[in-house]
Parts: sequence; structure tokens; C-alpha cells
Amino acid sequence: MLTSFKAALCALLLIPSLLLSLPALADSTGATQTKPAKAEEKGLLDKLKFWGDDEKPESSPAPAEAEAAPVAAPQKEEKGLLDKLKFWGDDEKETPQPAPKAAPAVKPKPASGSVPIVKPKPEPGPKAVPVAKPETKPVPAKTEVAKPQASPAAPAEVTQVDRIIAVVDNSVITRGELLDRMKTVLGQLEKQGTPLPPEDVLQKQLLERLITDQLQLQLAAQTGLRVDDNQLDKTMERIAEQNKLSLTEFRTALERDGIRYGKFREDIRREIIMARLREREVDNRITITDAEIDNLLTNQSSRKDSDEFELAHILIRAPQEGAPEELQKLRAKAEEALKKLQAGTDFGQVSASYSDAPNALEGGKLGWKTATQLPELFLEAARALKAGEITPILRSPNGFHILKLLDRRGGSSPLVVQQTHARHILIKPSEVLSESDAQHHMDDLKERLDNGADFAELARLHSEDGSASKGGDLGWASPGDMVPEFEKAMNELKPGEISAPVRSPFGWHVIQVIERRSQDMSREASRIKARQEIKARKSDEAYQDWLRELRDRAFVEYHLEDKD
Repeated sequence: MLTSFKAALCALLLIPSLLLSLPALADSTGATQTKPAKAEEKGLLDKLKFWGDDEKPESSPAPAEAEAAPVAAPQKEEKGLLDKLKFWGDDEKETPQPAPKAAPAVKPKPASGSVPIVKPKPEPGPKAVPVAKPETKPVPAKTEVAKPQASPAAPAEVTQVDRIIAVVDNSVITRGELLDRMKTVLGQLEKQGTPLPPEDVLQKQLLERLITDQLQLQLAAQTGLRVDDNQLDKTMERIAEQNKLSLTEFRTALERDGIRYGKFREDIRREIIMARLREREVDNRITITDAEIDNLLTNQSSRKDSDEFELAHILIRAPQEGAPEELQKLRAKAEEALKKLQAGTDFGQVSASYSDAPNALEGGKLGWKTATQLPELFLEAARALKAGEITPILRSPNGFHILKLLDRRGGSSPLVVQQTHARHILIKPSEVLSESDAQHHMDDLKERLDNGADFAELARLHSEDGSASKGGDLGWASPGDMVPEFEKAMNELKPGEISAPVRSPFGWHVIQVIERRSQDMSREASRIKARQEIKARKSDEAYQDWLRELRDRAFVEYHLEDKD
């Protein structure tokens, strides 16, 4: 349509010029040249029609005879018009469209004595008219034929590698970590025959466990608590030995169960670190007075019963003094768990879904407890139960509790125990003394002992334990008095024998057994046992308080519910 408009406009602009040229032609050539002038006019119009149709003015050098033709004035005006057209054409950014072919014009026959006007044939190559556009072949694909559009491709499937589901202070927990933990826990629950809780409930429960573990590991790292590879290797060997397998066989068994050995090894490292952290931050700060021991022994003798209880436990952790709305919400959660138990839901499943206790995913089992090992609140509730029954909701400073009595038996303390009299030297790694330096120092001391050095003298000079002033003498130790690593190494020694360096949560030891004895339980042994029972009870309560404080101080941001 634009091309037709241009052609029409060109024709209108040339009409005055053509009218002015007609008298001149008549005067110069007479009546006989009027027809050729009209022919020239028609030829010029044909030129303009040709240029307007395709907007590609082409010309070849005109013959010399054409230059003498009396059409000079119209050609100048034509050139000015072409300049205008060029200006207009340059402003428009449209791609030239091929014009429809016009009907061929009838070439007029020149009259005798006139100079024939030759219509230039369009030829490729440079243009004679300087204002003409260079010849380009029409490209229909750009104008009339639309570009072929690619068929809309199916959206590529996006594969999510991993994402953050929680921010815990200066670290994060990823979805991959949660899925790995879920896989492990689901395997354990299936082996135990525990009905599986809903997946979303288990995810939230495990995420809380991961957050608590992450907070403990951060604190351990900040305070320089770590486990080196050598000690971890020894722990792995001991675990394999407990399963009556070699380390290679144990590794094969893990992989057969779908557990990667490297991941299992790092999980054990974290468990050791958290156990040492608990020992340092909680257990070592527990104080037990002689009055507490005397009171316990008096109660034991007055009760005349030494029943033991096998219990399972659900804890809904709640602050002792909190906002009423928050406490009401937590109590409602405990009541919901109790209703499920009363409806016959498996205790282990409810524990895994609701309990905040560290052993929630193990069915909440506390194992066998003597009366002295239980808080008075639990003991009074357990005495009123028969095997298989559950308590109502119990409130303590730690939160809301539900107990289930799995079994009960009459307990009796052993009348005879084997005690070991030993001494040791302790070297503690620290920020000043690295793990390897501490081990090398202990190796040097062991070499000196092997060469006849006095054990007591070296203990007084080098040991970092409170027993150093007594030459490292620990006195008589009953089973369970020492940490497992120390007790295991001590029990393997004969009287007078000195152990190789042994690593425990406290540091590096060399141990010497002085003598052993077996005797009836004495008052001193009873006091030791009473001390252990009190410490175990206090440790559990203090550990729960410490975890709650650690959690309350932390910054935690949840992203588990975020859309992928």
C-alpha cells in the first residue's frame, strides 16, 4: 500500500513540469513534434511507473542521441523529485517489497525527424543516477513470507541437586542431609519392627535433631574439640570387634546394607565429639555431696525393695516459665500424643512423631532403671503401673512427660565385685599442645617407663590429672567407674603391666595395674554405686536443660516448607 502511495505522489508532482514543457516542445519542433513530445512524456511516465512499482530505480548510461532530445527541463525536475523520493525512502525502515508486475506499456513509434526516446533497460551493476539505491534482489522471506517459527519446545525438566532447608547460626542444613538421615532412621525403625510415622512428621522430627546436633558441633569446633583420624580408626576397629567382625568384613556388611562406609565413619566422629562435649559441658559440672549419698542409702534401706523398671518415655520439651499461649500449645501436643497411645498406636511410632527426647527415634526406651536412678516424679508414677500401661501427662521443669512401663523385676545388687587398683599418667591436647604433639610426648614417656623409669615420679612431673600429686594413683575402681576406653585397656592388663598409650575423651594415658581383688560389696562400694546413680539422674536432667538453653540462644531459620 505504501508503494502505491509513493507512485501516485510521484505522478502528481510531475504534472506541472510536464505541462510547462509542452509549449516549449511545440514552439521548437512545430506541430509535427507534438506527438513525439507526448511520447517522451509517456516514456517518462513509464520510467516513473517502473521506479514507483519496485522502488529500485535503475538506469544505464543514456545514448548520445537521447542527450540532444528536448526533454532537459523535465529530467532536472525528475532528478529533484528523485532526490525527494530518496530522502523519503531513506527515512522509512521497511524492507522493499516486490511490486506486482504492471501491464507492459506500448512503446510509441517515433515520428519521422524526431529523436527516438529509448527506454533504458534495467541492468544490474552500478547505477548511473547517483541518488538511486543499489540494486538488491527482493527477499520475500523478510516481508511477505513470515519467518518460520520454531515449534514451542517442551520445557526442559529441571533436576534439583540440593537446597537449604534450615539456617543454623553460621551454618546450613541441606535437604540431602535430611534425606540421608531419614534413610538411616527408616532402616533402623524397620529392623526394630516399629510402625513408621508419617513422612512429614518424621522429617520435622529429624530436622530438629539435625539442628540440635549442628549446634553442638559448632560449639565443639569453636572451642577446639575434635577427633583425629587415628583415634577414629581405633574406634571403628572396636565397633567391628563388638560385632565380631574384622574391619574389612564390617565395611562390607555396611555397604551391603546400603550404608556408605565413609559417611558412617564421619557419623561416628560426630557422635564422639558430641559425647565429649556433653562430658565437658554437663557431666563434669555435676556435683554430688556426701549428704546426697547418705540420703539415698538411707532411703534404699528403708524401702526394703529394690525393684527395677524397664521404661519408655515421651518428652514434650517446654520451659518452666513461658508464655501461656506457648505452654498451652505444647500441652495440647502432649495430649494429642496421649490420645494416640490410648487409641492403641504403637509407643515407638508416637515417640518418633512427637517426642523431643534424644532417644525419640529409638522408641523412647530408657532401659532398666533402679528406683534410685529415677526421678521421684517418674518413680511414683511407675510404681502405680502394671507392665504395658502408660501414665497420664506428667509435668516437670523440663516439660511434659508420658511413661510406659515395659516390664518390672526384683533387683538385687551383686554381692561380689572385682575391683582394680591402678595408676596412670595423663597428657591433655589443647590449643597450645596439638594432638600429635601430645601423642609424641606420651610415646616418649612410655619409652622411658619401658627403660625402667619410676612411674610415680614421671606421673608427678608430667601428668595433668588431679592424681599427679599421688603418683597417678587412682585407688580401687569398680566396674563402670572409668570411661569405656580407659576401663577396656585397664582390664586387659595383668598386675604390674603398663599399657601402650590409650586415647580417651580426657586425653592420652599410660596405665599401670597394681593389683586386683574380689570382695563382698562394702559400704564404700555401696556409696560408689549410689554416687553413680545420682550422677546418672542429674546428668540426664542437666543435659536436657543445657540443650534447651543452647537451642534458645541460637538463630534458626526454617526453609523446609519452601516450594522447590
